[in-house]
Amino acid sequence: MESSDRQQAANRLIRVVAFTLVLSVMSATMFNIVLPEISAEYQLSYAQVSWVAAGYMLIYAVGSVLYGKLADKYKLKNLLTFGLSIATVGCLIGLASHTYWMVLLGRLFQAMGASVIPAAAMLIPVRYFSPERRGRALGITATGLALGSALGPITSALLASLLHWRWFFGVPMLALLTLPYYRKYMDDEQGESGRTDWIGGVLFAGTVALLLLAFTNGIWMLGLGSLALFILFVARIRSAAEPFIEPRLFRNKSYSLGLVIVFLAGGIGYALPFLSPLMLSQVNGLDSDAVGFAMVPAAIAAALLGRYGGKLADAKGNAVLFSTASVCLMLCFALLSTFVGISPVLIAVFFIFGQVGLTFMQIALTNSLSRTLPKEQTGVGMGLLSLLNFISSSLSAGIYSTVIDLGAGVRWNPLHPFPDAIVYSNIYFVLAVLHLGIFILYRVPFGGRREQASAAARVEPGNADRANIPGDR
Repeated sequence: MESSDRQQAANRLIRVVAFTLVLSVMSATMFNIVLPEISAEYQLSYAQVSWVAAGYMLIYAVGSVLYGKLADKYKLKNLLTFGLSIATVGCLIGLASHTYWMVLLGRLFQAMGASVIPAAAMLIPVRYFSPERRGRALGITATGLALGSALGPITSALLASLLHWRWFFGVPMLALLTLPYYRKYMDDEQGESGRTDWIGGVLFAGTVALLLLAFTNGIWMLGLGSLALFILFVARIRSAAEPFIEPRLFRNKSYSLGLVIVFLAGGIGYALPFLSPLMLSQVNGLDSDAVGFAMVPAAIAAALLGRYGGKLADAKGNAVLFSTASVCLMLCFALLSTFVGISPVLIAVFFIFGQVGLTFMQIALTNSLSRTLPKEQTGVGMGLLSLLNFISSSLSAGIYSTVIDLGAGVRWNPLHPFPDAIVYSNIYFVLAVLHLGIFILYRVPFGGRREQASAAARVEPGNADRANIPGDR
């Protein structure tokens, strides 16, 4: 009876997580379209006001790991309470702002609090669902991400046409409504008590912050600073009694190789949300509103099929879902490489394959890596997965921008007929080939038979604690 009650609570909890993710994704991106208005209102350069978006994402990325680490020691429900409260303070500061520094301060407070959401979204499926049911849970969270991506541009455009941009700060406050449900459905589990290595945490945060700033601003001296802090961080975790990140985490070969796959797949997949709008604008001549609507059908399709992807992972295994995702992505990039420059309607159809593939791949990779981690390292381990997605996105954005600026004179896809879009065709062609390599690499640590054997071992009697199955404890 207790197990049944806990499963019902977990099912309700994962829906709350999905709703929170919708708001989180919308909050992260909705200010992008009003940066020119903020620049004009405060008479600042675009580079100065870009910190409204860049500063948010910087803290959001680092915070996801910090909250993940804290979740290995403290109650996740308390961390969520703290994070959502801090985010609400940021919303109130933004709503009351009359100067740019208050706007920026509000966004930074929002990020400091909201970064608990990706950490919780990674951990709750792992802690509250057994391995054989975890895919479905991850499918629901993926649906929340896809819905947030679809609703973000539409909501931003609607609010911008009706209200002052300052009211954008009010949307994330809706997440506070979920707090009573988190408090109700989450248990009081916490990790072993002990000291937190704040020195290691600061060194880690500095390493990541300088690295992201180097990527996004092209200031490579910051990259050297990041390298110096990273060396100090490695020295710290090797000498500290209770390091911020246990070095033995990276001696887990399946997990380490999985992080490499996450990094590569994230960078390649970022071509869809970053590169494709540029292509529609430069090649097809669409304005920003038309570009947004061209991307919406793909996001809606991913939201509708996300739960199906999770069920497929539970029924057939993560390897099957990853294979399906790889086929969708390779098909999308191959079609784009061949037909870039034709009707935007057909391009929007091609995007559907890619966005569904990205959603399925996220579910498969998250599910696969979660099974490689011991219970006491799930927080920081899954936090690193989330962080690598941010880093790979920043790096790939710089690479794509540089390649587009350089242009291309040689057509690599002989089937592509449009001379004005050769550079995009070549990029998509390379991405299709690279995804084939990622598919092969995934089979090394997460091949079908090995994955099934690992899953079976985790649900044997006596292994419930190691499998993080709350209902079996």
